[in-house]
Formats: sequence, C-alpha cells, structure tokens
Amino acid sequence: MEIKTGLHGVDEAMRERVRGVLKEIEAEHDVRVLFACESGSRGWGFASPDSDYDVRFLYVHKPEWYLRVEASRDVIEKPIDDELDVCGWEWRKALGLLKRANPTLIDWLDSPVVYRQESNVMARLNTLSGRFFSADRARWHYKAMAAKNFRQYLQEEEVRLKKYFYVLRPLLAVRWIEERNGAPPMRFDQLVRGTVSDTRLLRDIEELLTIKQRSGEAQYGSRREVLHAFIEAELTRDEILLPAAHDKSADALLDRLLFETVMNVENE
Repeated sequence: MEIKTGLHGVDEAMRERVRGVLKEIEAEHDVRVLFACESGSRGWGFASPDSDYDVRFLYVHKPEWYLRVEASRDVIEKPIDDELDVCGWEWRKALGLLKRANPTLIDWLDSPVVYRQESNVMARLNTLSGRFFSADRARWHYKAMAAKNFRQYLQEEEVRLKKYFYVLRPLLAVRWIEERNGAPPMRFDQLVRGTVSDTRLLRDIEELLTIKQRSGEAQYGSRREVLHAFIEAELTRDEILLPAAHDKSADALLDRLLFETVMNVENE
C-alpha cells in the first residue's frame, strides 16, 4: 500500500512571497540568510488546504556583531499572520545546536521545500551534520514529543484529527532511528514506507491522511482505535540499546565553518 502525501505543498507564488520576506529580514536586521526551508506539515507532506507556512531559516551577521562584550539576541521572529510563521536562528547558535545533536535543526536540513540556500556553506553543514547526529538524543526528543501530544490532544472520544500525525510522525521517527541508527527523513511517506508493514495500520493511516488533506486544520472526528492502540504500544514498549555518538574530532570543523562564513560576509 502506498501512502500518498504531498498535496497542498508550496506553489511558486508563495515561494516568491517567502523570498520577499527573507529579503526584508536581511535589510531590516543587516544579516545574510544562508538557508530557508519549510518545517511544518507542508514539508512533512500532510498539509491541509488551510495549513499555514512554517518558514525556518539560518542567518549570519557581519563580523562586528560577534565582537561585542554583551551577547545579542540570536533569533529573528516575524509576527505570525494567517499564512506565514517565519523564524530564524543565527549561524553560531545553529552550529552550537548541531554540536549538541539538536534533532530539530537536523530535521530542517532534510526539508524537501527549500526557499533559499547558499550551496557551498550548506553543503559543508550537511556533511558535518551526520557526524553529530545522536541516535539516543534524537529518540528521546521524538518520543517525548509524541507522548506530550498524545496526552494533550488524543484523550477524548472526539479528537482533532491532525494531532494524530503529530504523534505518529515522531513515533515512526523513533522506529527509524532504532532500526537504522541514523537520522529519520522529514517526509512522512518515507517514514511510513520504512517502518510500517502492518496492513491495518497502513490502511488507517491512509484513510486519515485523505481526510486531513481534504478538510481544514480544525477538523474533529471520532477516536481511531487502530491508531490509538499502535500509539499506546509504541509509547510503552521496551527501548533498544543504541550506541552513544559524538565525534569530538569534528568540533574544530564547526569552529572553522563559523569563522569562514562570518568573515566571508564582508566579501559578499
């Protein structure tokens, strides 16, 4: 059974709008955007017709910003409107998070919807990301996310249907990590193909996906017992022992990437 995702992606008109917002951010904050992607349901592949656009980006300041006694704010956020949710991390912050194996940043790097990227810089970052991935930390991150969403949103007889995907995706990510000891893909259909073989579960996921892609974000429906049983079993099953990983020899490469990226801002 093939799980069909990808409806309600990002058309060219919205891509142009996002690129315009990124240019405004660069001018307003005197920064350079190195990478921008879609991080939400449109990147995961299960957007509803009225899903918003979750734009996440990485940016770098000019060298003098890094030579201040007091540290400055390292996040840029635009006010959220009905369509756009735009937020970015400063480059040093991003590299520090990668050093600590932050699963969210690693997830962004696999987004199928990229609005902008500086190819040379991002190629180096992507090469380094695999050396800092921690299977144990990522599994903890995704399982905690699934447990929290399950407790908050899926305990009633009538539930908000989209919330199933905010539990299923991280649980399937946990399965992927345990079976492959590697970073899970952002795309939901890839996760399903790589981790689910039970035909009843596949059928229920496909049915729910069809409902979500045809209805609004606020659509409610009856609790789905097949999915509910799978979620409860995954949250309570014994964990597989995973190897610890941190390639300390790569730390200096992050420092070098930070230095060269910042110093090259002046030459752009």
